[in-house]
Amino acid sequence: MEESDRSLNFIEHIIEEDLENGFPKADLRFRFPPEPNGYLHIGHASSICLNFGLGLRYGAPVNLRFDDTNPVKEEKEFVGAIRKDIEWLGYNWDTERYASDYFQQLYDWAIDLIKAGKAYVDSQSARDMAAQKGTPTEPGSHSPYRDRTTEENLLLFEGMKRGDYPEGSHVLRAKINMASTNMLMRDPIMYRILHKAHHRTGTDWCIYPMYDWTHGESDYLEQVSHSLCTLEFAMHRELYDWFLDQVYQKGKVRPKQREFARRNLSHTVVSKRKLMQLVERGIVSGWDDPRMPTISGLRRGGYTPESIRNFADTIGIAKRDNVVDVSLLEFGIREHLNRIAPRVMAVLNPLKLVITNYLEGEVEWLEAENNPEDESAGYRKVPFSRELFIEKEDFKEQANRKFFRLKLGGEVRLKNGYIIKAQSCTKNDKDQIIEVQCTYDPKSKSGSGTEESMRKVKGTLHWVSATHAISSEVRLYDRLFTDPTPDAHRDKDFMDFVNPDSLEVITGFMEPSLADAKMGDRFQFQRLGYFNVDLDSRPGKLVFNRTVGLRDTWAKIEAKK
Repeated sequence: MEESDRSLNFIEHIIEEDLENGFPKADLRFRFPPEPNGYLHIGHASSICLNFGLGLRYGAPVNLRFDDTNPVKEEKEFVGAIRKDIEWLGYNWDTERYASDYFQQLYDWAIDLIKAGKAYVDSQSARDMAAQKGTPTEPGSHSPYRDRTTEENLLLFEGMKRGDYPEGSHVLRAKINMASTNMLMRDPIMYRILHKAHHRTGTDWCIYPMYDWTHGESDYLEQVSHSLCTLEFAMHRELYDWFLDQVYQKGKVRPKQREFARRNLSHTVVSKRKLMQLVERGIVSGWDDPRMPTISGLRRGGYTPESIRNFADTIGIAKRDNVVDVSLLEFGIREHLNRIAPRVMAVLNPLKLVITNYLEGEVEWLEAENNPEDESAGYRKVPFSRELFIEKEDFKEQANRKFFRLKLGGEVRLKNGYIIKAQSCTKNDKDQIIEVQCTYDPKSKSGSGTEESMRKVKGTLHWVSATHAISSEVRLYDRLFTDPTPDAHRDKDFMDFVNPDSLEVITGFMEPSLADAKMGDRFQFQRLGYFNVDLDSRPGKLVFNRTVGLRDTWAKIEAKK
């Protein structure tokens, strides 16, 4: 869809209205403000696409600002991962900023608020402060420390900064209105004491600013014009504006906070705390496990940046939270990989097939199309020999007329090869079929133009030459949770819905053209699904991840339910 053809979302309407009312287009500036306490997930991808997309639409700069005000949970590892994810999605930021860049300025402004009688040091316990906060229907009561003198507040706050007091002994609160209907306005905490080293400032600070005090002021210092947040911050907007009122100077850009709905994804969780639990409990191998909804997990699993950007564009921006079916995300990657992924043949559940009338030791190199959706993809050669592997599910001794694969006495075409007919089969002592004996029609070679090659048979099977196939580890990933909303149950823990079959590791057999595959390469294993080469691969030891099946098998399961 051309940019000019699509309708505007409500955020774009807000911006357009501001421009019509005289806001200079040259002053537009956006930001993406992740907290470096975990890896970005698919929900963040929507926010990334929104903010950077607005930057592209309006030719405006976009800052990447790390909201690093909590040294307890933040790490350099997460900073690097966030940078990598944004770049992988195809976006570039104007400047890289950190909330910690502004610690001194925020402190200086806090001193100004104390001097103006708009902030005070509270020495109550957390429990007492919560009790005097009131309820949504009842006003709160004043702290016994609310009327401390300016001098006392300044001395205590300076002592907090030096590290003279233990954690939890004092906080700095804004003096606003304990009777406000918005409980966030009831003397919110601006600073708390934390004797923790910060990933950038080390041990320079023993006090750290709270989100509400930091966020709007950081936007103001960066001259961000539109500060876009998810809906849970809607109630914070009043406080955002109050804090801006204390520092705003005429002639500067005053940031405007506006909220959009979070898009949750079915059959997963996107809470960083819960994702951390999955990692720490060993449910997944790490933040980049392909079952995780993290951007790094999706990347490792074979998703493309184009498919994620298209997903974000498809679900759009709305004013109400909802759950998006993961099938839509899977549909998008199928559509994209169908266009770009080379077709190859791999057998994941092998059954030996012997063509009895094919010469022993004979090898024939057949021509196979790489991608019928892409004429420029060309062709490759695949070896054909007397002994092949097919999928076990593709053979039955006896089957009804709706079974269009191989059965005794029946015919199928081998992809890019010949028509074969099953004559007999061999079983082991457990009555399991271990080999099928067939004959082939030498004149039925695909593309040869003979009358026999034109003969129609209802089934076509993929295969690999047993003597030429390369074995590889194949990781069959599935949805991590069996329930569409695993964390929406009051009486159950989200861990109760972990899918015990979310990963199966098997050995598969691939056509030899895959021997040179590189990490990140994506393929369609014909009739099986889309796969990519995992970063655990080593020379001579390939590892493939299943990105998604060719069809949405979960839809059938849900329909039966």
